[in-house]
Amino acid sequence: MTTDIIISVKGLEKHFDEGKLKALQGIDCDIKRGEVVVVIGPSGSGKSTFLRCLNLLEQPSAGTITVDGADITDPRTNINKHREKMGMVFQHFNLFPHMTILKNMTLAPMKLLKKSKADAEAKAMSLLQRVGLADRANAYPSQLSGGQKQRIAIVRALCMEPQVMLFDEPTSALDPEMVGEVLDVMKQLAEDGMTMVVVTHEMGFAREVADRVLFVDEGRIIEEGTPEQIFQNPQNPRTQDFLRKVL
Repeated sequence: MTTDIIISVKGLEKHFDEGKLKALQGIDCDIKRGEVVVVIGPSGSGKSTFLRCLNLLEQPSAGTITVDGADITDPRTNINKHREKMGMVFQHFNLFPHMTILKNMTLAPMKLLKKSKADAEAKAMSLLQRVGLADRANAYPSQLSGGQKQRIAIVRALCMEPQVMLFDEPTSALDPEMVGEVLDVMKQLAEDGMTMVVVTHEMGFAREVADRVLFVDEGRIIEEGTPEQIFQNPQNPRTQDFLRKVL
């Protein structure tokens, strides 16, 4: 892992309901290239809002977000161009139901990256092979299990060759027996050096894969550190209380 910072967040705030609800209250955070940062905390603490601000799916109320040297909160920044560098995987798979898996995966690279059909399909097939789903290329999303759909959602994002992958609770909509197959793909990505920011309730994954864990509560980063520091020796009473309940 390099010390090169790819995402820098300064004073990030997000307010809803005309400022009555302060979802984020001054988040400062740097993420290095190749780092896996896992964000944990209670429901409603602002974790997903933080993640969605990183590619402006939520418009920050205050603060700046710099990604790969560009201030994406500057209205002059071409955010669509910028989003191509950031893959995002949601709780729900957002696959196009009327398209085959292969078409789902090649649509954006052909349209946005101007790849030829042959190149886009070759890349898609190699990624499908990697997650053990090459035989499902001509299937439709309705023919796949939840775990298979989520693995497809991950490799579909990878078809755009992003520099950063954002995961918003990618296993929370899955049956428990399907969670492992999705986490395995994410572990493989981490081993390959992909920069990842992951919001999750899977504490085992955070413990095993994260370089750094952020504990967020009431829109603030309350505590951060290595998995060892956070899980074995949390300093903040709020972190201690949360981990007592979930571990």
